[in-house]
Amino acid sequence: MTREIAVVAFAQTDHRRSTDDLSEVEMLMPVLHEVLDRTGLRTADIGFTCSGSSDYLAGRAFSFTLALDGVGAWPPISESHVEMDGAWALYEAWTKLLTGDADTALVYAYGKSSPGSLRDVLTRQLDPYYVAPLWPDSVALAALQAQALIDAHETDEPALAAVAARSRATDNPHAQLRGPVPHGDYVVRPLRTGDCPPIGDGAAAVILAAGDRARELCERPAWIRGIDHRIEPHSLGVRDLTDSPSTRLAAEKAGAFERPVDTAELHAPFTAQEIVLRKALRLDDTVRVNPSGGALAANPVMAAGLIRLGEAAAAIHRGEADRALAHATSGPCLQQNLVAVLEGDPR
Repeated sequence: MTREIAVVAFAQTDHRRSTDDLSEVEMLMPVLHEVLDRTGLRTADIGFTCSGSSDYLAGRAFSFTLALDGVGAWPPISESHVEMDGAWALYEAWTKLLTGDADTALVYAYGKSSPGSLRDVLTRQLDPYYVAPLWPDSVALAALQAQALIDAHETDEPALAAVAARSRATDNPHAQLRGPVPHGDYVVRPLRTGDCPPIGDGAAAVILAAGDRARELCERPAWIRGIDHRIEPHSLGVRDLTDSPSTRLAAEKAGAFERPVDTAELHAPFTAQEIVLRKALRLDDTVRVNPSGGALAANPVMAAGLIRLGEAAAAIHRGEADRALAHATSGPCLQQNLVAVLEGDPR
């Protein structure tokens, strides 16, 4: 019988444009303390630890080893790291718990985008032979995707502006952008400033637990009923940018289409990407999409996807959702996509 795994606690920073006064460890430690306090666990009680971050953002190799100072690596712990968004670290921790090797797991992620040019850093993800030498940055590529949707008559600029306005109308106290935000001038047509995510720093952490241990640690665990991730071809030229078949397949494998969801946390850094994801995930207007504000309200790179999972779980913990979908992405134009379905116990 497959073990039941749940998210039992979630914590995140107040996301800021810049945290020059804090190192990655100093930014991360309050989040780790908070997520442990929510369950009453100590570091020694955690069976497995997994993190997500990027050496490109940190500007040095094996930067994640410094973050272990915030976790506490002595006595020795069972630990792993992914050079990806923390959502993929959660996936690894989930598989670890499924094996029965551990009953609890700490997953955390962090990113400081403020020190350098994020648009230039993300260009390093591209095909190094044909695309990267042309130096299209992340906003230019997202603009290609947005224009493809407009040309296909699947959206228009006012509809994109409405996505941005709704996202930033959130009351999420951790969001970097809240309330009326000017949509601004064009950055790369058809995307304006308001269509793009804010650049900022932040961190997040969740705790997973299995079976009865989850029920002991949380009044209403957010059970992971399914989770899967898929990837599109690396070459943008062979993809239909108006669709996301990898998201659709991941959602199918995760069981997202078996029954309706009431809440969806979508990792859509650009407004047009929410249009693509809504279609791929078959979300209608009855579903609450990104009540947290999503990546348009706060986009700490390498943590934003884990935050989507954490926010979906937190909505179940608070009784605001019964069945929620969480999505995370990485790479240009929704290249890699992870989908999870979470459920609370019947009320």
